[in-house]
Order: sequence, then C-alpha cells, then structure tokens
Amino acid sequence: MSRKHTASGATPAVHALNEAGVPHTVHPYDHDPASDLSYGLEAAAALGVDPDQVFKTLCAHVDGQLAVGIVPVSGMLDLKALAHALGGKRAEMAPPAEAERATGYVVGGISPIGQRRALPTAIDETVELWDTVYVSGGRRGLDIGLAPADLIAVTRAVTAPIAKDS
Repeated sequence: MSRKHTASGATPAVHALNEAGVPHTVHPYDHDPASDLSYGLEAAAALGVDPDQVFKTLCAHVDGQLAVGIVPVSGMLDLKALAHALGGKRAEMAPPAEAERATGYVVGGISPIGQRRALPTAIDETVELWDTVYVSGGRRGLDIGLAPADLIAVTRAVTAPIAKDS
C-alpha cells in the first residue's frame, strides 16, 4: 500500500472508487480476531445487514489462470459454475498467499476493487436483488457499500449463478 493510501486512511479500494467517481459509503467496524464467525458473517453482524447482502471475494484458478468469484457471505463459491461463467472448464481455489500477492490485500480483507491487477471476475446474480451491497474495503474491519451496478462496472464482472448454499 502506498503512503498516499496509508496517510489518508483510504485503502486502494476506496481510492479507486473515489478516482472513478463511484458513489459509495465506507463502514469501518471493530474486527475481532477471536470471533467464531467468518470474516464476512462478522461484517454482516457488525453492519446489521442481511448476510445475503454482504459479498465475499474469493480467488480461484480457472483453467490455470487466476480469477475472482464474488458471492454472498451466507453461501459458498460453486467452482464449476465460476469456471462456466468465465468461459472455462475447471476451477480450483487459489492458495491464500497467491491471492494476497495478486490482489495486494490480505485474506479476510480482499476487496474486489483496486486490486494490483485486474482479474477476470464473476459476481453471483443475487447481487442484483439489492439496492446496496457490501464488499470488503481492502482490510479486515472495513466494508464498502455501493450499488450493484457500480460494483459490476468497476470490477468489469459478469453476473452468473456462481453461489451455492453452505
């Protein structure tokens, strides 16, 4: 993270949204490392919103190439569906260290916005059921609220049924 982002308190995700002129809200909360909840469910509880409205960012290999799947925190990523959505045949989860290197964020704080390099991205189609959705703001304990259409546009994502029940 550059000094500009650190000094202002803004993460690369917040900076990217500001630079693009995308309306959004920033929601910091106290992350509890001892929590029994997943990062996403902890965020939903802290924000007081439905877990289906909070989306997690997961990195996977689709036919050997790194890609991103964004699904509600209440569910799981369907790897076969992700591969299909991105025109591939096979997908598998990327190792956490590789996801961190490629995105510039730490696991539990990987934002789909402002990543080091743009990766092919698919968002679960349920994103369009909400007026506002929440994604990681680029660190644990920070979420960003924005319109689904803006999330789709800023990540250049396709929408598809890529989530399954956990």
